[in-house]
Amino acid sequence: AGNIYEGHKVVPYCGRCGTALSSHELGQPGAYRDVTEPSVYVRFPAVERDYDLLVWTTTPWTLVSNVAAAVGPDVDYVRVKSGHGRDLVMAATRVADVLGEDAEILWPVEVGELVGLHYERPFDLLPMDSSGARVVTADFVTVDDGSGIVHLAPAFGEIDREIGEAEGLPVLNPVGPAAAFVDSPDGSTPWTGMFVKDADPLIIDALAASHKLERVVDYTHSYPHCWRCSTPLIYWAKPTWFARTSARKADLLRENDGIGWHPEHIRHGRFGDWLENNVDWALSRDRFWGTPLPVWRCADCGTDTCIGSVAELSERSGRDLTDLDLHRPAVDEIVIDCPECNQPGARRVDPVLDAWFDSGAMPAAQFHYPFENEALFEQRFPADFICEAIDQTRGWFYSLLAVNTLVFDRSPYRNVVCLALVVDKDGQKMSKTKGNVIDPWTVLDTRGADALRWNFFSAGSPWTPRRFSVEAIDESARFLVTLWNTYSFFVTYANLDAWEPEVSAPSAHVLDRWVRSRLHATIAAVTESLDAFDALRGAQALDRFVDDLSNWYVRRSRPRFWNADAGSAPERHTSAAHGTLHECLSTVALLLAPFTPFVADELHRNLSDTSESVHLSDWPVADAGARDDALETEMERARAVVSLGLSARNEAKLKVRQPLRRALVLLPDRGAFSEIVQKTGGRLRVAPDDPSALADGVYTLWQDRALAARLGAAGFDGVRAHYSIAHSADRLLEAY
Repeated sequence: AGNIYEGHKVVPYCGRCGTALSSHELGQPGAYRDVTEPSVYVRFPAVERDYDLLVWTTTPWTLVSNVAAAVGPDVDYVRVKSGHGRDLVMAATRVADVLGEDAEILWPVEVGELVGLHYERPFDLLPMDSSGARVVTADFVTVDDGSGIVHLAPAFGEIDREIGEAEGLPVLNPVGPAAAFVDSPDGSTPWTGMFVKDADPLIIDALAASHKLERVVDYTHSYPHCWRCSTPLIYWAKPTWFARTSARKADLLRENDGIGWHPEHIRHGRFGDWLENNVDWALSRDRFWGTPLPVWRCADCGTDTCIGSVAELSERSGRDLTDLDLHRPAVDEIVIDCPECNQPGARRVDPVLDAWFDSGAMPAAQFHYPFENEALFEQRFPADFICEAIDQTRGWFYSLLAVNTLVFDRSPYRNVVCLALVVDKDGQKMSKTKGNVIDPWTVLDTRGADALRWNFFSAGSPWTPRRFSVEAIDESARFLVTLWNTYSFFVTYANLDAWEPEVSAPSAHVLDRWVRSRLHATIAAVTESLDAFDALRGAQALDRFVDDLSNWYVRRSRPRFWNADAGSAPERHTSAAHGTLHECLSTVALLLAPFTPFVADELHRNLSDTSESVHLSDWPVADAGARDDALETEMERARAVVSLGLSARNEAKLKVRQPLRRALVLLPDRGAFSEIVQKTGGRLRVAPDDPSALADGVYTLWQDRALAARLGAAGFDGVRAHYSIAHSADRLLEAY
């Protein structure tokens, strides 16, 4: 349908791999590197004038193919006296930087005087008609660097090609598929067989010998390299097949607007900018391996025929090709009749397709659609989400969107989870040459897959580069150790009591009600987070709950697990504790399944006494009736007091088990005091205005910060903003 075409465009080309690179391949990590190379200022002697144009280029090897010199339409040019040879013409603002502060400017030169002016080419090795070797205007010419006059070689630059096409300039290309100079019927160079960039020093020497070299300056810039083999690329005009993605830019932008990007700024940032500057996709590759380009060309009339299926190829070739290997060389042997001139002998063109096209075709190709599985494809298309690192904004994310928008006019995915890259512990990109690569198999063998997965999910934002180390895995894996210890505690005492799971009403015990409220709050939080593709928030919610379960619920409930066996408490209290802890652990196993599939499966099978995997179970649903926000708030206050109390003991160097004569707690909320006082049966009471009335052995709640001043008068010195320890035997804990 006209979506692909063959043209001669300047493309990034790797001579070592012998293939062009697509524009989004240049977005791969390491494609651009800072290099320092010689840039040259070259004299172009003006014909029928008594001065030379001073032309600058960072690619001396392209001077062999020079056909024009470009000046900026709005640049001010001047004639400058030269210390040797003829005067020079260049941009006024570049004189001091290029020729020095002492350079003598003679007078201005109008752009109109320069346009159309012919000059002597730096090399006259390749024949050219009179349409070339002249000055043209180009908007891209700037005075940020160089001389303000740029040489043009349409065979080696896309902008050069566009200007050359508009100006009717010839194209001189003495470079072959190996990115080396070659002999041709139109002429040759002294550097035949040499990689073009390796020829730079020899070309500079030749310029100096002809007295056309004015100056050589090292120039540091970002230069593209092949992301596969690291060879410097060249921009080379070659026959290439393209997909007309630029013609569908509006459709690509429309589909992108409907995608849920995580993080959201990628939509109109890195990916949106890429789509806004979309160019046609260079589809063909000059390789042996790959999906063959399905185009047959007639040797007589040159008509191209695109084949859409094996059945069509069988019909056109008159052969049964059911078992044909659709790869080279087998497919290259198939010959068809030309549908235009009816002559036999049409053969497949040589190129194969860019491997990224295979990736983009995946949604349909995996079902062999449209040849079968149409209902299955319609059911599965588009995908709910895809996930990859940020470098794939110009790789897989783009190829998927481009192929499927061109074919189906819609995006093949609804959401994208776009992750940052994994770097070493110092924030450096991992590289074998740097020696900072961590062997994943070593991590899996020593720490396990779940510990590795939990680190990725829980140790920081997935949208920022992840510093990775074995030590970081060990740190985050404490969560799994805490969970497993809690599970072991449950198994130990449940077996001692011969406890069996049973269906019963939820326990009314305050700790059971609190932990079930926390459990169902966690179910809601994890569900909401994963629905929003935010695994970090889900992992954090699970981490908090397991900490609550182990370090508060189990610790506060230990006597309830022991008392039934000792006969000092009703058995129903122990049964309720077992049942509540079993419910919590079983539900955590379900919630953990997407994060740590192996640990979750082990917990689930053991706790449910089933051989069925956790991954075949239904996702838990939060029970709003189990929520008790007020109880959670009260328990949070109690835990805050305990936490601050432990900190106070630590600062005072008092052991945890050493009793205190008195603890004073200062809170700003009178209502909170009233609730606590009521629930403790008077063991806690609101302090009187007179600090001297404090009684030993009574925990006292202070409701007024102003009383802190009176505490000092009563001997409690050292009161501070958050909490403080008095220097007397009594200890003061102040919690806001």
